[in-house]
Amino acid sequence: MAQEQISARAKAALESLAEIASPPPVSWMPQTWGWVALAVVLSLVLATWAWRRRQRALANRYRVEALAALSALEKRARDPQTRADALLQIAELIKRTALAAFARTEVAQLSGTAWVRFIREKGLRSGDDAARLLDDLEYRPRTALAAMSDADATAVVRAARAWIEEHHVPA
Repeated sequence: MAQEQISARAKAALESLAEIASPPPVSWMPQTWGWVALAVVLSLVLATWAWRRRQRALANRYRVEALAALSALEKRARDPQTRADALLQIAELIKRTALAAFARTEVAQLSGTAWVRFIREKGLRSGDDAARLLDDLEYRPRTALAAMSDADATAVVRAARAWIEEHHVPA
């Protein structure tokens, strides 16, 4: 009997319990204008950063294409049979790269010492031996280019790559 009384009391106590009230879910919306303003500012900064990065990539696309063409010419410059043609095409590639980067009126008419001066001023280090090789490459006879050593041909490619990667374009 005592057990029945405890069980009846426990049953009555359990039946008198009410459901626990759960709080409403927390909103993800900012509660103050400061957070909204911060989100807007951060969105604008992110959009500006993405836009400038894209503009920079578009502006430097000619470098990427020139470096890809140079990589193809580099293999041909190592072969003595195709060295002269490859070195002449490297000289042409540098001129095309300069035309893409700078104003046509500034570059198109340059030749000889004026072209050499332009290349040096826009990013080729004057003390570099490879720079010396690159300076007058397009003015050398084909036989001299074909007879160029492997080390000199590699130096020309290295100087061309350095100029394409590092030349300074005015903003």
